[in-house]
Amino acid sequence: MNRRESLKKIAIGSLIPTLPKNLGSTIFNFWKEERVNFQSQWYEWHDMKWLGGEYWANPLQDWQLIDGKAVCVAKAANRNFHVLTIQKAETPEDFETHISIELHDKSDLKCAGLRLGAKGPFPDFRSAAVFGNGLDIGLNSTSELVIGDKRIDTSLPELPSKFKLSIKAKAENNDYTLLIDLSNGEGKPLFSHQEKGISAKELTGNFAVLADYDAKGVQYKHSLSFSDWGISSENLLVNKKNTFGPICFAQYTLNKGQLKLTAQCSPIESIEGNLLSLQIKENGQWRTLEEQNIKELSRAINFKVPEWKFKEDIPYRLSLKLPTKSETKEFTYEGTISKEPLDKSEVKAAVFSCNFHYGFPDSDIPENVSKLNPDVVLFLGDQFYEGTGGFGVLFDGPADRLALDYLRKWYIFGWSYKELFRHKPCAIIPDDHDVYHGNIWGEAGKKADTSNGVYAPAQDSGGYKMSAEWVNMVQFTQTSHLPDAYDPTPVKQGIGVYYSHWNYGGISFAIIEDRKFKSAPKNILPEEAEVYNGWLLNKEFDIKKYKHLKAELLGQRQKDFLNDWVEDWSNQAELKVVLSQTNFATVATLPKSEATGANIPNLPVPKLGEYLTGEWATVDMDSNGWPSAERDKAVSIIRKGFAFHIAGDQHLASFIQYGLDQHGDSGHAFAGPALNNIWPRRFWPDVDASNHTVENPAYLGDHLDGFGNKMTVKAIANPYQTGKEPKIIHDRATGFGLVTFNKKDRTIKTECWPRFVDPTMSSSQYPDWPITINQEDNFSKKAIAWLPTIEVVNAQDVVLHIHDESESLVYALRIKGNKHQPKVFAEGKYRIRISDPELGLEQILTDLQSRKSTSEVIRVEL
Repeated sequence: MNRRESLKKIAIGSLIPTLPKNLGSTIFNFWKEERVNFQSQWYEWHDMKWLGGEYWANPLQDWQLIDGKAVCVAKAANRNFHVLTIQKAETPEDFETHISIELHDKSDLKCAGLRLGAKGPFPDFRSAAVFGNGLDIGLNSTSELVIGDKRIDTSLPELPSKFKLSIKAKAENNDYTLLIDLSNGEGKPLFSHQEKGISAKELTGNFAVLADYDAKGVQYKHSLSFSDWGISSENLLVNKKNTFGPICFAQYTLNKGQLKLTAQCSPIESIEGNLLSLQIKENGQWRTLEEQNIKELSRAINFKVPEWKFKEDIPYRLSLKLPTKSETKEFTYEGTISKEPLDKSEVKAAVFSCNFHYGFPDSDIPENVSKLNPDVVLFLGDQFYEGTGGFGVLFDGPADRLALDYLRKWYIFGWSYKELFRHKPCAIIPDDHDVYHGNIWGEAGKKADTSNGVYAPAQDSGGYKMSAEWVNMVQFTQTSHLPDAYDPTPVKQGIGVYYSHWNYGGISFAIIEDRKFKSAPKNILPEEAEVYNGWLLNKEFDIKKYKHLKAELLGQRQKDFLNDWVEDWSNQAELKVVLSQTNFATVATLPKSEATGANIPNLPVPKLGEYLTGEWATVDMDSNGWPSAERDKAVSIIRKGFAFHIAGDQHLASFIQYGLDQHGDSGHAFAGPALNNIWPRRFWPDVDASNHTVENPAYLGDHLDGFGNKMTVKAIANPYQTGKEPKIIHDRATGFGLVTFNKKDRTIKTECWPRFVDPTMSSSQYPDWPITINQEDNFSKKAIAWLPTIEVVNAQDVVLHIHDESESLVYALRIKGNKHQPKVFAEGKYRIRISDPELGLEQILTDLQSRKSTSEVIRVEL
């Protein structure tokens, strides 16, 4: 049948070239009181596993659009979905709502109907949509009318297979009277009831649909269908911008002239003719760069633009065309490809990790980070946890159901933080919880043994619990926008890799995967160690004696990558940074009564200024303190590029300096605080704490971690009692980091901010911060000898590559200015390669003799 297609444009983004102040409130909390006559239009849509952008379904995988109805495809407790664009304010206003319901399974039904006044832990419609409880009204399996905790006899001989629920709410002062009517599928009245004395507060919040069964677990079957949902009033709160999807969010990187952007969409792949376009605005006109169709499992599309030549901010738009039964609708999502900050003296990176749902929707984070206006956004793992958003986690079942379970958690992450990376480049790297592991030792992609369950025994076996197809789907959604992998060869099971070099704004980032190749300790250590979930249950076992046991950390492939990376200073790179899931030390202690970290969430939190005694340095092999010998190799490589290290995972913000032969002879590492901390680690080493104060903490200084690794601790954000609610956020040292790279001065400044504070007030940072170091502090090994001063007469800021007599790289550094005297760590002869990567010029000096001291100057012309 030929139809004339019409395009209906629906904007789901706004153009904000820089992050505005008060971003969270401006984007999400603007409601307008107006007349409402809402009516669901599911009948217009083709079948799909999504209810539409006006709705949020709990959980995603249990709801589908089938034959124009919203169908719950699971029989389980508290399945629901919310309308996102309408809320009821506490002011007394009359309203009406109705819905038609079809029952496919009448047994064990607690309530089929509506939920009014749904509210979550935070006063935000997103909090209510994910976690909201309210006043439930509907029918149960014994034909009783349910009104909250009340059960009212309807005298119906049996529960009807189809019925319509209508509610009229009449305001009387600060209370409401509810007029509730039930009718059958033909409109014949079945029952009416009047409920008085409902407070206005009880009805304040979201409107939702409810399918609630008294069932253990989940039975995957059609249970209830809903249609013809209407809401009307002369005055409700409305924000039509509060939709989510079908273009949910997007993230991108720009690397050496190549743009990669990944658009995350809703489950709309079943709609034939769907088409997503990447467009940019030039001379006031939108120009399409590429078009693709949306597919399972990821519902994400990666766009690649190989020759990005723009030198200014460029607006981009994602345009999605979706055919309905009567027309083709167009949805858009807008953002900005920011100008690469090559000409800026400072480049700022915002650092995030470890994000559970305690603070969802986390509106304080985009609001406060916007005041700092970072150039780069870094999410370094655990973008969510298995339990994010409630409703548990699925480890087995049909592939697409598992994908939808993941996508719901991933959507929740994006719903909180998408405004941070709508207009800024962003690196995202998944950690263990992103792939449904408490701990993961990837062993180059092997399949984990799940014969004894999916928790500790499976994790200890090494490898991935979930299917390779599912893992690749996760990696595609989170990392396909990163620069092309250094070596894209998949690992075992065909699992892809993403370790790569991102060169942006004069900062050279090495993005590594410090889980994928790592050995499982239970497969390496002797049985007497009694390894359980990466911990040693045998307290008498001395792990330090097994330092040189053969085990992998980064794997040879990533060590080869890092060896190449430390020498690559192209594209005006002036500072080098390693990004990884966790740092190369074990910065944690526990009470001596605790053999593992299992009880960490329940440990008492000290008062500010209190020092906890009697703790031991942990031997948690989920950390990169193990395997120690491979840790040393990694540290020795990255210091050759004077690289700074930024990591996530720790749940404890720290700033440390690595040591190899001596304390403080290697690079510095910053592990940022958790956004929402489920595992509040702490660091209370066994030292003399008699003079400990907040201003002069006893835990600072040189330490050995539980594996004997040298580390100098320069800052720690231990949890402490703040006296603020909710404690689960405020007393767990949550927050975010900011790292400022000053290319002019070659300094690196680290800031560590608690949540819910104004970052324009410097005094509100965690104790010990901010910290500023020089670039060359990242290879602080004491010089044994010196080479002649190199003076380049026709170039500035060249790169020096220092090689010893064995042709091994000692280090590589882009110098500041045109003159530099290289330090070396042994007497002998050296070769120096002097290069200008941007001009392709170089000069090589050989047989340079190092000396204890020398005033010799060698002038070089490239």
